[in-house]
Amino acid sequence: MYQIERVVDRQTLRDFITAPEALYQNDPNYITPLLWERQQALSPKNPYFSHAQWQGWVAYQNRQPVARISAQIDNLPNGNDISGYFGMFEAPDDSALAAELLETAESWLAEQGVIHSSGPFNLSINQEVGLLVDGFDTPPFFMMPHGLPYYEDLLLENGYNAVQDLVAMVMDPAHPNPPIMQRLLSRVADRITLRPVDRKRLTAELDVMCDIFNDAWAGNWGFVPFTLEEFRRLGRELFLVVPKQLVQIAEVDGEPAAFCVMLPNINEAIADLNGRLLPIGWAKLLWRIKVKFPKTSRAPLMGVRRKFQNTPMGPGLAFAVMDVVRKRTAELGVTQLEMSWILESNHAMRNMGLVMGAVENKRYRLYDKALG
Repeated sequence: MYQIERVVDRQTLRDFITAPEALYQNDPNYITPLLWERQQALSPKNPYFSHAQWQGWVAYQNRQPVARISAQIDNLPNGNDISGYFGMFEAPDDSALAAELLETAESWLAEQGVIHSSGPFNLSINQEVGLLVDGFDTPPFFMMPHGLPYYEDLLLENGYNAVQDLVAMVMDPAHPNPPIMQRLLSRVADRITLRPVDRKRLTAELDVMCDIFNDAWAGNWGFVPFTLEEFRRLGRELFLVVPKQLVQIAEVDGEPAAFCVMLPNINEAIADLNGRLLPIGWAKLLWRIKVKFPKTSRAPLMGVRRKFQNTPMGPGLAFAVMDVVRKRTAELGVTQLEMSWILESNHAMRNMGLVMGAVENKRYRLYDKALG
């Protein structure tokens, strides 16, 4: 009934990318990703593949792609405990097919000496992460996954156990600062200097933000550091569409200590492009981002150096950088801002969102399975 084939060439890669389209044809909240962007993300030229390897598989029915899965090994975090990942999982509600797809990915991982399969990661924890388990009734923001409600059952049926939840929170960027936030900001204002990123020194600025991010997140669950090449590529791509005032760096006594990036929700701008930029998709996208500007935005990158995190300065830095980009998005006409993703166990960040008027709108889940 189904034939599962490896991704080995340009055609199977295209089938891999487009396989979900039939599954979501009646889902008004699914956003077809840009074909060009997905091809670039899975290209060997992506700096992620300087330290990782992947394999994808496509399931065909009557020679039409109907399902897919990937398996990855990242050499950066493994140490002596070799772990692998699965991701890009999309399939019809068919237990037998899901089992075959997962077994195919697990067998490939086991052949590489992997002892655990975790996911879904598309492709790493620094990209799209988790399985959507709550919040199916709204479209995903850019670089956040969507999914179908039965996916969790398919994973549980095949021996996967939930290990971590992630949440997304949305807020009105025009929400007034509560008194507690005002007091906190005024308490640290004399030591904090806020500035937008200097585009004339973009590479150096990206390196500073990469260093802050890797330091800030090093103790978090599942952390894998960005390499400079990965962060530079991501930053240069984002700066094609992000106004400089939506990237803020905070310095404490002249030392870069925190940053925040606010990204226009590109999914809003590409929702009707069906994944294609030609013949006029490019023009529509540029106009919607550069001129009209989306009504929604997402904060995908934020960090405060660890040495400040457990001091009174830590919350002040987080509030300070977030407050500036929040106000800038409101000035651009944004009416909904998503903070994502946040570890469920990151109570400090979740509480900051609540103080700023945010509410949880989506929940994602990660799973693990011992192999062998």
